[in-house]
Amino acid sequence: MPKWELIGDFLKISVIIITKNEERDIAACLNSVSFADEVIIVDSGSTDATVAIAQSMGAKVINRPDWIGFGAQKNRALDAATGDWVLSLDADERISEASKIEILQAINSNTAQAFYLPRSSAYCGTFLRHSGWWPDHLIRLWQRGYARFSDDIVHEKAVPTGTIGKLKNPIIHYCHNDHEEIIAKMNRYSTDNAVQAYARGKRASLFDALYHGFWGFFRTYFLQRGFLDGSAGLMYAISRAEASYYKYIKLRHLDLTAKNQ
Repeated sequence: MPKWELIGDFLKISVIIITKNEERDIAACLNSVSFADEVIIVDSGSTDATVAIAQSMGAKVINRPDWIGFGAQKNRALDAATGDWVLSLDADERISEASKIEILQAINSNTAQAFYLPRSSAYCGTFLRHSGWWPDHLIRLWQRGYARFSDDIVHEKAVPTGTIGKLKNPIIHYCHNDHEEIIAKMNRYSTDNAVQAYARGKRASLFDALYHGFWGFFRTYFLQRGFLDGSAGLMYAISRAEASYYKYIKLRHLDLTAKNQ
């Protein structure tokens, strides 16, 4: 269904994405949002074909290699958007045809200034329906001027103002494609989490690292019923335990390093 049959050609939709070395995913992501009027990409110094692919598909690419954290980087993309509505995506996410139609109907409905979208995430090829990953509602669609991202280095979120609605069709999220990627992301995110926690005055002991690692597994596998996701649920629970352990052990290391200087 053409976009103008739903909302008219007087409303513009901007899609915003931040990237670094996303050549594997960026084309599929952009294809899924071909209904948008513009795509704004803020790239953090990709050394692969990400920028070339995005530009060949009509995206506006802004090169900002001075990494300042996920929240601030996404606000850079948001500030460059000119559309009446903004849809925020990561490069490894896709908008399905059903989700596209629902998004356009929501914009036309005038019922809210921002919307939660559910997200369906794949872990090593298996879509998790438990483990704390479903329905994973996130504010991803809003009328421009009615939301900004928090300035968190990691685990940023869109902070909306005005009325908030909720959509039913999920964003499709192809994250954690293999174990090498999982380990790399775990290392990067645990470092960012530790730095952010340290800057906020938090400190940790070895016991804290052990406790949070155990709790990460127990919460994911038992309380959030990760066991119902089979072997993928078990693997994810273990990775959550490792991520929590490394966050707090790195936080402890930051504290010890500061005290020894």
